[in-house]
Amino acid sequence: MICDAVFEGGGMRGIGLIGALSYFEKKEYKWRKVGGSSAGAILAALLASGYTSKEIEKIMVQTNFLKFLDKDRMQKIPLLGKPLGVFAEKGIYSGNYFEKWIEELLNKKDVSTFKDICKNGECKLKVIASDITKKKMLILPDSLSDYGINPMNFKISKAIRMSMSIPFYFKPVKFKYHGGISYVVDGGICWNYPISIFDTNDKYDIPTIGFKFKTSNLSYTSEGKTDPMSFLFDIADTMTCRTNGRYLSEEDTARTVFVPAFNVDVTDFNLSKEKSLMLFKSGYRAAKNFLDTWDFQEYIKKYII
Repeated sequence: MICDAVFEGGGMRGIGLIGALSYFEKKEYKWRKVGGSSAGAILAALLASGYTSKEIEKIMVQTNFLKFLDKDRMQKIPLLGKPLGVFAEKGIYSGNYFEKWIEELLNKKDVSTFKDICKNGECKLKVIASDITKKKMLILPDSLSDYGINPMNFKISKAIRMSMSIPFYFKPVKFKYHGGISYVVDGGICWNYPISIFDTNDKYDIPTIGFKFKTSNLSYTSEGKTDPMSFLFDIADTMTCRTNGRYLSEEDTARTVFVPAFNVDVTDFNLSKEKSLMLFKSGYRAAKNFLDTWDFQEYIKKYII
C-alpha cells in the first residue's frame, strides 16, 4: 500500500520509530511523501533519499551518538564551557558533527539538495523548523522562497540541522539571507507532530499515517536536578508543550501509531544497547498492533464521508 508518513520529533526515542517502520516495510508499505520535525525529520530525510528501514537500522547500530556532542573552542573551556556556550553561542554543543554526518549519509544515495528528491514541483520531503527571530514556523523547502532563496538549491542537511537544534542544547542555525539574519531552532517548538502536513483533496486516495511517541512527559527539575541547564531544558520543553498541545483529534488519533518511549530522555545520546533494543521492539509491536486493526476504507467512511 502506498501512503504518506509523518514522524514526531523525539531525539533518541527515534529508535522506536525505526522499529515501527521495519514492520510496515515487512508488510510491503511504500512511502510517497514523508515529513517530520527534529528526529522525525532525520528519519524522513533518510527515507526520502532512498534508505530502507533495514539500512537505517544498520546506521543506528553503527553510529556513536556521543560524537554529536561536539563543541566549539569556547564551549571546551573547563567548567565555564557550558554556561558560556549557552549565553555566548546560544547552545552547549555546536551541531557541526551532526550536519556533516547527515550530509554524508545523503550523499551516499546521490542526494544533496531538495531538487534531488523533487519531481514536477512535488517534493518527497517536508521538514519543520522554527525561526525564532521572525517568530514563525518554517516548512522546508517551501518556506525558503519567503527569504528570497531558491528552495531546490538548498541543502537538505542544513534543513535537518535546523530542525534538530534543541534550544540551549545545540547552537541555533544562523540563517543568512538577503535582507537579514534569523536564528532557526528545533521544529518541535512550533509543530512537533505535523500530522496534517500532507492533507489535501487527495488524502482520500493516499492516506497519511503518523508515528508519535507515547511518553509520561518527565521533566529534569522534577527529578531533583537544580542546575541551570536542567532549568533551561524544562523551559524549552514547556515551550514545545504549549505550542503543540497534548491532544489529537479523534480522526488524527485513528491514523497514528503510538510508540512507547519508556521514559527515554530526548538527549540520552549514551543510550544503552538494552534500551535501544527495547525501543526498537516497542516500535515494531506498536506498528503490528496498529495494522492489525487499521482499515483505510473504514477510516474514510467514519471520518471523511
